[in-house]
Amino acid sequence: MNFLAHLHLADNSQTSLAGNLAGDFAKGNIQDFAKPLQQGIWLHRQLDQLTDEHEISRDLIRQFPKKYSRIAPVLMDLAFDHMLARYWDEYHGDTLEVFTQRAYEELAQTPDLPEKLSKLVPVMRQQNWLLAYESRTGLNDAILGVGRRFSKPELFVGADKVVKQMDTDIEIAFRTLYPQLMAYSRILSRKTPDDYL
Repeated sequence: MNFLAHLHLADNSQTSLAGNLAGDFAKGNIQDFAKPLQQGIWLHRQLDQLTDEHEISRDLIRQFPKKYSRIAPVLMDLAFDHMLARYWDEYHGDTLEVFTQRAYEELAQTPDLPEKLSKLVPVMRQQNWLLAYESRTGLNDAILGVGRRFSKPELFVGADKVVKQMDTDIEIAFRTLYPQLMAYSRILSRKTPDDYL
């Protein structure tokens, strides 16, 4: 899952939006981060692990052409955000536009974010990355953007076309797995990182 899914799962589990998004940027011991962010970072890590180890994810990743096997997990995460945005009304009571503006506002007002995320938030908001996931063009832009930041950007050449060709398989995997992740997020939100230390 990428940014939008982690924010949605945070909202779904009534945990910190900023903390859950910070999970991608927070390296090392959870206790090194501000207390309000700790549970969100922990929940993010738990959900990433559940997703990575789930048979549905593994089956979908195996369906990608061999040329893209190294980046298939990244492409799956981005495509899942697209699916969530595309069918947003089925998963949330607010419109996607209302939710994304609330998320940007909370992120902008949260102190002690990891430095990379703190620098990224104004760019995300200005270019409205979260709402952009709703369209195929927005998904393609996200794939290109991630590719540019990757150590081997050439791995992403043609990736947008592959993701489009796999649209049905990705949607089936998303619709099967994502409700489980929503349930897991609510269950895990009743625990704290301290329960596992």
